[in-house]
Amino acid sequence: MTTQLLAKEHINVVVRNYVEGMVFADEALLRQAFHPSCRIIGHYEEKLEWASLEEFISAIKAEGPAAKEVKPFWEVLSIDVTGDAAAVKVTDDYLGMRFTDYLSLLNINYRWVIVNKLYYLNE
Repeated sequence: MTTQLLAKEHINVVVRNYVEGMVFADEALLRQAFHPSCRIIGHYEEKLEWASLEEFISAIKAEGPAAKEVKPFWEVLSIDVTGDAAAVKVTDDYLGMRFTDYLSLLNINYRWVIVNKLYYLNE
């Protein structure tokens, strides 16, 4: 397997952990997916959100987990990897809303993590 394909495989696991962590309010999965200093940025309910990981996790936990029978939806639209940096475009569903996320990832100590999430809530 090429380095590029291996990186994309690992990045897909990070994206899965992110979406499943969000849908099931799983703090451990979210902490695996995100760097502690990341930012989550976008407009939500007509307000600019510029959240830390702690704020993001608190908001997710406040909503609570989806029912166990729920199958999380996400579709990776693109992954672009250059060295230890990557950009992912993904659509995902959360609480009945469809989001388009632009995730910036960095490979730190041989582990891919999300360092920035820029999102758009689709109408």
